Amino acid sequence: MKKNYSYIGISLVILVFGIIFIPKIIQKIKDGSTVEKDRMNIEGTKRNTKLLYLEINGKARSVPEFLFTNQDSLEISNLDFKGKVTVMEFFFASCPTICPVMNTNMRLLDDEFHERDDFAIASFTIDPENDTPKALKEYAERYGVKSLNWHFLTGDIEKIHALSNVGFNIFASINPEVSGGFEHQGYFALIDKNGFIRSRMGQQGNPKIYYQGTDEKEVEMLKQDIKNLLEEE
Repeated sequence: MKKNYSYIGISLVILVFGIIFIPKIIQKIKDGSTVEKDRMNIEGTKRNTKLLYLEINGKARSVPEFLFTNQDSLEISNLDFKGKVTVMEFFFASCPTICPVMNTNMRLLDDEFHERDDFAIASFTIDPENDTPKALKEYAERYGVKSLNWHFLTGDIEKIHALSNVGFNIFASINPEVSGGFEHQGYFALIDKNGFIRSRMGQQGNPKIYYQGTDEKEVEMLKQDIKNLLEEE
């Protein structure tokens, strides 16, 4: 009988231990996993907002040399953007598809940073035959451009397309079969004050390289990255 009582006593101790401590252990495990998960999310956020250099064969890639004419008939070269954080794009004024969305979003950047002397925008037309300085001036006025540093650039079509396709690896081409006669990618390129192409880390741990100019969320990311570069020494 005494043995039975001792078994019962041991069982009661185990039961009480389980009631009091096991939930606490489970909670600690849960808390531990939550902390780990939060740590990973924080690190992931840091990775996504860290600005990288675009490297080709181990060398940081900079904007190639160029010389074009802006909407005020002034010659503008890559050197005019030194000392400025710059966003560059390729578009054309008569584009019926993505360009209006791109430049509506670009206006958001102009609204945010137009008062800064160390920020600029370069919009290269891939249809220079029709996009003369006069046409680009009217286009800029239509979009309510505020910044004196937003340059709409035109020039030799082969040089502009080479700058897009080879210099930036952003596709642009004549295609009579598509609406507007040209096809191109709607990317925004972020350039630092020293002329280097910069970007953030993507969700999969790979460089994002360019920002989708038709996506408001990506434009908001770009806005934050511009702020980061403006603060960079």
